[in-house]
Amino acid sequence: MLTAFARAFKTPDLRKKLLFTLGIIVIYRVGTHVPIPGVDYTAVQVCVDQASANQGIFGLVNMFSGGALLQITIFALGIMPYITASIILQLLTVVIPRLEALKKEGQAGTAKITQYTRYLTVALAILQGTGLVATARSGALFQGCPVAGQIVPDRSIFTTMVMVITMTAGTALVMWLGELITDRGIGNGMSILMFISIAATFPAALWAIKQEGSLADGWIEFGTVILVGLVMVGLVVFVEQAQRRIPVQYAKRMIGRRSYGGTSTYIPLKVNQAGVIPVIFASSLLYIPALIAQFAGGTSGWKTWIEQHLVQGNHPYYIVSYFLLIVFFAFFYVAISFNPEEVADNMKKYGGFIPGIRAGRPTAEYLSYVLNRITWPGSLYLGLIALVPTMALAGFGANQNFPFGGTSILIIVGVGLETVKQIESQLQQRNYEGFLR
Repeated sequence: MLTAFARAFKTPDLRKKLLFTLGIIVIYRVGTHVPIPGVDYTAVQVCVDQASANQGIFGLVNMFSGGALLQITIFALGIMPYITASIILQLLTVVIPRLEALKKEGQAGTAKITQYTRYLTVALAILQGTGLVATARSGALFQGCPVAGQIVPDRSIFTTMVMVITMTAGTALVMWLGELITDRGIGNGMSILMFISIAATFPAALWAIKQEGSLADGWIEFGTVILVGLVMVGLVVFVEQAQRRIPVQYAKRMIGRRSYGGTSTYIPLKVNQAGVIPVIFASSLLYIPALIAQFAGGTSGWKTWIEQHLVQGNHPYYIVSYFLLIVFFAFFYVAISFNPEEVADNMKKYGGFIPGIRAGRPTAEYLSYVLNRITWPGSLYLGLIALVPTMALAGFGANQNFPFGGTSILIIVGVGLETVKQIESQLQQRNYEGFLR
């Protein structure tokens, strides 16, 4: 990986792309520290210092925003509205025929779906921004903080509208910065911004564990956490690269005097075909009852039960529910993102077949069988990655949103591998030696 970056800096046009990407990242990180109008920044800092060890139900969104959510800055919502909009559009593509037709139209259809994603991102940003402002005004954003109710001193309609518009504009700006990285940088812009947001929380979380440690002034705990993190990263890299290659043979076709086809290739089915999406789905779904209980008044029995069983990340009910939801969403997302019948029809159209399997319906059934077989270990792997670091690091004072948790490791490793592959592919294009050597 370091060799690829070193070679990229030696290539002039790639060096410009890398420096441009670094400049966008600097702008993004600066924006995560600029507070929005109408917020008492002193009160926010007091509450953030008290809530650093327990971020509550907003911890996941705060991680995706690089810590900007609890700071209530212009980039407080971060890239999360765009991620949600992309997932919603991807799910609706299977349900709505018009979107499915656009997906099959190629680049023009993809551009149209991207435009819909932008509109939905702005709508979600307005909705989430309104919810964040209402939460901050009620003092529920920092429970237990004595000055939580003073975060938004002016509660007029005008101030509320300015705060929501500012955060919505910040989300639109983040979306534009990600597209700039995709077009003029090294590519994969949204994923890189997500990577930077999560990586930005690493130093503070690691240093907090060192300060809370008791062995050798906390350095033993610090080193152990680093070692566990490296082991987990190595395991994730190993599984993320694993794939089941299904061989495909294309028959020869004579068109005039020329022969076409006769080549052999393969269909790569990854063990973790769903990526990090099931973990995000499961986390978001488990936050819904906790969010309802937080805004519900009184001390009813169901509210007490939720607060005791579905809020604490180390409770057995929470762990079992989290694991089962991850497994369910892994199968659900693979079922809607990979269509064996469509793949079998395309193979049959171009004269391709799997050796030993008849073309058409038998091929689709075989692909479904293989996909179900490899989705089981992939879903179990996702569940273990999401839960084992949380339980193992709980003894070192880490909360359930510690950066070495499942979601952050999967995103960082996945984005890192994809970025390195893109850089290497661009290097191969610029250092092609040709056939005449």
